Amino acid sequence: MSKKILSGNEAVAWGAYVAGVKIATAYPGTPSTEILETLAKFDEVNAHWCTNEKVALDVASGASFCGVRSLVAMKHVGLNVASDALVTLAYTGVEGGLVVVSCDDPFAHSSQNEQDNRNYARLAKLPLFEPSDSEEAYKMIKEAFELSEEFSIPVLVRLTTRISHAKGVVDVEGRKEILREPHFPRDPSRWVMIPAHARKAHEVLEKKILKLKEYSEKTPFNQILPGRENWGIITSSIAYQYVKEAFPEAWILKIGFSYPLPEKKIKNFSEGLEEVWVIEELDPILEKEVRALGISVKAKPLDFYTGELSVEKVRRIIKGDCGIGESNPQIPSRPPLLCAGCPHRGIFYVLKKLGCVVTGDIGCYTLACLPPLSSMDTCVAMGSGVGHLAGMERAGEKVPKVAVIGDSTFFHAGIPPLIDLIYNFTPSTVIVLDNRTTAMTGHQDHPGTGITLKGSKGRAVSIKKLVEGLGVKNVREVDPYDLKETERVIKEELGKKDVSVIISTRPCVLLEKREYTPLKVMEEKCKNCGKCLTLGCPALYKKEGRVIIDPLLCTGCGMCKEVCPFQAIE
Repeated sequence: MSKKILSGNEAVAWGAYVAGVKIATAYPGTPSTEILETLAKFDEVNAHWCTNEKVALDVASGASFCGVRSLVAMKHVGLNVASDALVTLAYTGVEGGLVVVSCDDPFAHSSQNEQDNRNYARLAKLPLFEPSDSEEAYKMIKEAFELSEEFSIPVLVRLTTRISHAKGVVDVEGRKEILREPHFPRDPSRWVMIPAHARKAHEVLEKKILKLKEYSEKTPFNQILPGRENWGIITSSIAYQYVKEAFPEAWILKIGFSYPLPEKKIKNFSEGLEEVWVIEELDPILEKEVRALGISVKAKPLDFYTGELSVEKVRRIIKGDCGIGESNPQIPSRPPLLCAGCPHRGIFYVLKKLGCVVTGDIGCYTLACLPPLSSMDTCVAMGSGVGHLAGMERAGEKVPKVAVIGDSTFFHAGIPPLIDLIYNFTPSTVIVLDNRTTAMTGHQDHPGTGITLKGSKGRAVSIKKLVEGLGVKNVREVDPYDLKETERVIKEELGKKDVSVIISTRPCVLLEKREYTPLKVMEEKCKNCGKCLTLGCPALYKKEGRVIIDPLLCTGCGMCKEVCPFQAIE
């Protein structure tokens, strides 16, 4: 056994490795990305990125059907994509342990919403672990594999951003090799979920839940921590850390295995205490379920249903100081910006100039919604921008419209809505922003790069050939640094009564291996008109009334030189 300082995500990976996991899959997404990146370092683990979260779950569950221990990881909204398969996998059950890790993002640090994926355990009727630190993440993952095989059921493990990224000391053991020859036990009544089979499988699942309730009562992950007060707090996950620091004298029922709930333990804990609180982040799930047991509890007011908790917020909730704002040290704010030299900037500059409605997606390029570019009009879910464009076109909206979608997102969820445009012959223009990486989550590869998670060469999928194979006749490629050519091509395609796909091709500026030659402003020519500042490049700013280019930030992309009407940039 050795001591390691691990983040929650790293601890999940180490726990899976020690438990003998053989197959690990994911689609990258903050705050979950590091789980697969860590597992990829182990030679014994077949770890790889998949095109989306449902594919990742299907691959992992397919391996599990053969008796192989498998793990799939994703951020909270990714579980929405995988949920169709997830709910039915509770019916089929598994052979090898199957662990599904969901990393939720309270406060939506890098997400479209703050959803609470504890709800998925209730929806799918799957056992749920909630670690409160890295050590528990490591231990719970190991236990989740054992539980999955004991009950023949997928097991959910839910982390949050703070658990995923905070580090702690973990005692790591040696790997447990599972000496089991892969074998798929053919049994259509179990694996083929036609209605007749599904009805019987549902009954089996309900019986499993009853047995899991017994497990919930005896597992050490649900524990009562004695206090010196006559009141107590029921809590879980990161909220436990805040509670323990805010009220160390209180009795605490720490729930680490939260579905099914340990109902008897909750009742025993509450008896004899004058007052019981429930403290949890986001949805009032524990609160409602504890009240359903007939126990009178106090809980956070509506003001605290959103965002993250903290030690101070927990103190305010229990002391009733809910109207007082939290006192945090004032940290200078830095608005999120596209990087200097980002190739996406050229596309959005042109789209704003043309007055286009832009239906979009989640990614670096979503930042184009902010001033001064202000040229992204929708962003709901991966792939939605292309579908939104179809809806607007069919609704009869007259303003010029385009959908923009990143290259990784295109493979993830952009192909089906593009097929819809083609099949229903909806004249429209889609721009694929191909910067050769999944940039927003840390530059992971994808099918378009042909490089696997392990760093080996796979087979790259050409976006151009794929789109042409779908039947799109108007496929154009542009260099977004060439603003005049980009504008000309977009104008041409907007004028066509057919489906057009424009592929903006330029690698992410953070990946390019080239010498940068910074540009500079010639003061004698500059009229301080501010046209260059409309690009929103962080290398450009005004100082003492003059436009300045920061040579440490400038990447020499030349877009500012192109927009300057006085040739004042060289």
